[in-house]
Amino acid sequence: MKDLLKKGLALALGMAVASREQIEKLVDELVKKGEVSAAESKNLVDELIKKGEEEHQALRAKMRENVNERVKERLSELEVPSHETVKNLENRVEELIRRLEKLENRE
Repeated sequence: MKDLLKKGLALALGMAVASREQIEKLVDELVKKGEVSAAESKNLVDELIKKGEEEHQALRAKMRENVNERVKERLSELEVPSHETVKNLENRVEELIRRLEKLENRE
């Protein structure tokens, strides 16, 4: 969990630092070195940004899933009743109230 959180923070910080301008600068350097053609540079920038966004979304989803799982585990450890259990108990109480009212009306 700590590793995932660290990765999430690193990615968030990385995304903040690696803005579009910085990615463009890096790609421009690749163009100057002849490693990427000028025609390919825009596509490369767009591809890198898209990949970063996809990885960010995937990591957020994974973190959310892990947090939800830990919350469920903790609630179970604390023996907190589920929503379904509470609803069932409410229904049983309502039924008992109806029965009690019927008995009271008979008297």
